[in-house]
Amino acid sequence: MDTIQIKDKKFTISIKEQDILAEVARVANEINRDLAGKNPLFLSVLNGSFMFTADLMKHITIPCEVSFVKLASYQGVSSTGVIKEVIGITEDLTDRTVVIVEDIVDTGLTMQRLLENLGTRNPKEILIASLLVKPDKLKVDLNIEYVAMKIPNDFIVGYGLDYDGFGRNYSDIYTVVED
Repeated sequence: MDTIQIKDKKFTISIKEQDILAEVARVANEINRDLAGKNPLFLSVLNGSFMFTADLMKHITIPCEVSFVKLASYQGVSSTGVIKEVIGITEDLTDRTVVIVEDIVDTGLTMQRLLENLGTRNPKEILIASLLVKPDKLKVDLNIEYVAMKIPNDFIVGYGLDYDGFGRNYSDIYTVVED
């Protein structure tokens, strides 16, 4: 499907699944190389990163653990930048290498607040692996160690990303078509 309709918006395909998967494998190889011997804890940020996390973990060959956290910050088509709550961290992060697995970093405000929250739990280091980054929209200086793709400041859906809860199920990424 080259074009999809979700609610009141039309989207056209912008990144095909095979291109996404190639970049995910590249990021996994970088992580395998950089974090060998560190037994990292991957913290997947739900809901958006579930597909990225699943595909990433298929290529991670080093000993590791995976857990899931949920943040509340998005409403409609834009981030509020405010984390209402971090749900799901039951692991002790003390002296651990933590890799946050995120679907998209746009303003960076939510990620900055998550880093501050996790930093209070005494990890050895916190790294970020993001499927997508919108460099032109970043409002804070973040060190994102692992970036699969940089994209323009367009609203997108698919491969875990949604519009009001819909569209996460598509294997390709679609960009909104402005009428």
